[in-house]
Amino acid sequence: MERTSTQQIRLLRRLPLFLLIWGVFSLSMWVPAIYALALDDHDVSRSFFYSGLLGIFVVAIISLASMNRVPRRGTLGQLAVLLGCFIVLPLFLAIPLHDALGNTTFLNAYFDMVSALTTTGADIFPDPDRLTAPMHLWRALVGWMGGLLMWISAAAILAPLSLGGFEVTARGEPGRPVSGVAQSEKVDPRGRLIRVTRTLTPVYAGLTAVIWVLLLVSGEQGLTAICHAMSTMATSGISPVGGLEGAQAGITGEAVIFLFLFFALSRLTFSSDTAASGYTRLDKDPEFRIGIMIAIAIAVLLFFRALAGVSEIGGTIRPIDAVNVFWGMLFTVLSFLTTAGFESANWNDSQQLSGLGTPGLILMGLALIGGGVATTAGGVKLLRVFALYLNGAREIDRLIYPSSVSGVGGGNRRIQSDGAFIAWIFLMMFALTAALFNLLLAMMGAEFEQAMVLTVAALSTTGPVIELATDIPIRLVDLSGGAKLTMCAAMVIGRLETLAIIALITPSLWRD
Repeated sequence: MERTSTQQIRLLRRLPLFLLIWGVFSLSMWVPAIYALALDDHDVSRSFFYSGLLGIFVVAIISLASMNRVPRRGTLGQLAVLLGCFIVLPLFLAIPLHDALGNTTFLNAYFDMVSALTTTGADIFPDPDRLTAPMHLWRALVGWMGGLLMWISAAAILAPLSLGGFEVTARGEPGRPVSGVAQSEKVDPRGRLIRVTRTLTPVYAGLTAVIWVLLLVSGEQGLTAICHAMSTMATSGISPVGGLEGAQAGITGEAVIFLFLFFALSRLTFSSDTAASGYTRLDKDPEFRIGIMIAIAIAVLLFFRALAGVSEIGGTIRPIDAVNVFWGMLFTVLSFLTTAGFESANWNDSQQLSGLGTPGLILMGLALIGGGVATTAGGVKLLRVFALYLNGAREIDRLIYPSSVSGVGGGNRRIQSDGAFIAWIFLMMFALTAALFNLLLAMMGAEFEQAMVLTVAALSTTGPVIELATDIPIRLVDLSGGAKLTMCAAMVIGRLETLAIIALITPSLWRD
């Protein structure tokens, strides 16, 4: 048995990484195919079955042709493969969706698959009834697998290269392997990738199953429960019923989702293999603590804003309504902070009671902050925010006491200096990238406000912010073809981050 397992691992190490990922997604197409067959929807079932069969056939043929080739580019080559997956793989994933839907362009299907794979969840089909149940399951499944891909890539690819937020605490330069036994190029990067995959996949799948069961117990329907469970773990915000307002689990289902959104605040909630030095306890983790602080502070601020609006129009609010309003704000704030983008069913209660508009700018700011490093959340990341906070607090102390010595512990000393410097560079690059995409979208016909919302949603991988940040929701299907492709590029860059893209511009990777 051990010999068979060893032989399988050796065989996997010989296969190109892109083909492995392509093969897994090809096999996953049979899940909606079987579901459609159970619903007697044979046309949709054939679309997914034959597309998956075609993918497996192509992967098998290419694998046989390249079996004896050994990858030579190490971890940096795996990063290039990851970029290729987000750009090229959606072309294949869009085939069954385009064929089964039949009344949309291939560009729209490609946009939807890029949105799902990058866990952005930007819904180009705003009417849930336009898609059948197997199509909704496929969108949620692609988003779930995209989240798993980022979970694995964070530990196996980004961490050894000091990217994706790890550059704040790592001692090596971003884009170059860190010295050490576990993070050295001398260690087989393919072996590390396989070990991380075998370790994290059961955890990811198990947590998703727990959410699914809890939602079913809460009274949710089967398809909605599994889609919301997968979207919660992947922070994609994909829903087959248009969001939590169409769900049947009510506040109990929201409480379940709220509980598992904490896994997007810090990697220490599910693993400690890439934890920063000195932070092995969740209650001491700066990301988790600052995430909780931001969520509570913004929720309280919005709650008092609603109370002021009710008082201004001379109205009154009952205690039970006040509790519902505060819950809706707390849930929605944490959801957008983790870039999941789920809107609480009680979110609109404050607008109805106070007459105030939706605080779209605050939701955009939360999405830009983002969640924890090495999670499925996007945005700038909480660790970088913490590093900038430490540096800012230190600079204020030096203005007051020029001869003072920093009293932070050893775990924060590097974050306060070198980590803050790298975090500031990333923040400036993020801002320049946002300005560039804002300009490109404006050149393609979008208004300034729309271009800003679309850019923030794409770079922070928080697609639902498009519907809530403006008074009139933006219809993605009405955008021009160039604007849709620009959005796709922004979603890919937002998922991998600018530093990772720049790290790929190295002569050693592209030589030969």
